[in-house]
Amino acid sequence: MSSKSKGKFKETEIGIIPEDWEVKEMNKICEVASSKRIFLADYVAEGIPFYRSKEIIEKSQGIKISTEIFISKKKFDEIKEKYGTPQNGDLLLSAVGARSGIPYYVNEKKEFYFKDGNLIWFRNFKDDILSKYLYFILVSEIGQNQLENSMIGSAQPALTIDGLNKLVIPMPPISEQAAIAKILSDLDSRIELNQQMNATLEKIGQAIFKHWFINFEFPNEKGKPYKSSGGEMVDSELGEIPKGWKVAKLGDYGTFKNGINYLRDETGDAEFFIANVRNIANNKLLLKNSLDRIKIDLKKAKDYLLNDKDILIARSASPGEVSLVLGNLDQVIYSGFSIRYRLNTPNNYLYMFLIMQRLKENLSNFAVGTTLQSVNQETLRNMKFVLPLDRALNEFNKIIEQILEETYNNLIQNSSLSQIRDSLLPRLMSGRIRVGMAK
Repeated sequence: MSSKSKGKFKETEIGIIPEDWEVKEMNKICEVASSKRIFLADYVAEGIPFYRSKEIIEKSQGIKISTEIFISKKKFDEIKEKYGTPQNGDLLLSAVGARSGIPYYVNEKKEFYFKDGNLIWFRNFKDDILSKYLYFILVSEIGQNQLENSMIGSAQPALTIDGLNKLVIPMPPISEQAAIAKILSDLDSRIELNQQMNATLEKIGQAIFKHWFINFEFPNEKGKPYKSSGGEMVDSELGEIPKGWKVAKLGDYGTFKNGINYLRDETGDAEFFIANVRNIANNKLLLKNSLDRIKIDLKKAKDYLLNDKDILIARSASPGEVSLVLGNLDQVIYSGFSIRYRLNTPNNYLYMFLIMQRLKENLSNFAVGTTLQSVNQETLRNMKFVLPLDRALNEFNKIIEQILEETYNNLIQNSSLSQIRDSLLPRLMSGRIRVGMAK
């Protein structure tokens, strides 16, 4: 492969890189492979996890996978003996459809297998390449541009093993690869740690909510659990509830409004951030800078602007999923596949948000057939919930506000860390920032 020297840098097929770096085709640094096909008849209720492209993409983005599929241990052992199975340090790459080109670095605590064809498997790495460094190359602009250029097909774009074998990879010395991978991995690890902390905080909040408002063990006036300490219970249409509490409808305490309908190629006189169903499904709290942007006429969009403490509900695709909207919401709107719930008085927004998080379970009672397909305003307005007395709500809010503040701060920190990582990534991968070099 030819190159033209330019001082301490040189020009290559993938642009200007440091003079002491090499470039190599993918087939010279690792094996690019697929997997043994798994048939529907091989699926079982419990066993070894089996991931399709959809689940691998979710895992790569730190999202809890939405579908659990398994194959038997016997089938897994048979495949493992004949063909091998993913090992820690291997890479998987989504290879078919609009979301092709998303890499996943295998770092599993348990064994798994994956669908062939829709995922490409990078394994058996040579001594001069670190797989974690290659992962960050594939994430970077250098890698993504090459992946996009190597796709075949238009209606259903796809990556092929032959095409991936020809990708050109910038190759710093192995010590520099390790330093680059460590810097970026440390940032990713901190982001993941914050995500795990937020998941724990969410569980704590849900546990307190259940203890107080499902089991009715909120502290009584003496600080003891209400129901188990002999607190008086009365009958209601939702079962027994504490004396003084009442059954209410969501529509009596707030208003619902469907989101804005727009075209993908729509243009207008103002730019807005827009909350879509995928944002609602993947985030309990929505931050402005995590949303897509759209140009749309102000006159059309102004009635769909969000306020602090609004609650968004997914209408379809992920019906019943909810998110709380917080913070700076200037120029933020929401899509037509969602419904906004705005409380008449937002004092008890935390309690109402946690009530709404149980929507999916409650809404299934209103579904046609066995699967909930969509949500509408009429159903939401008539949904009933138990409204506690103010004393219990005020005490609950004090506790949950602390949890919410810590969760929100972690999200803000992750947003900042992501920006730092995204800024460093192209500089490190092009050699504009050098690290881990021998002095």
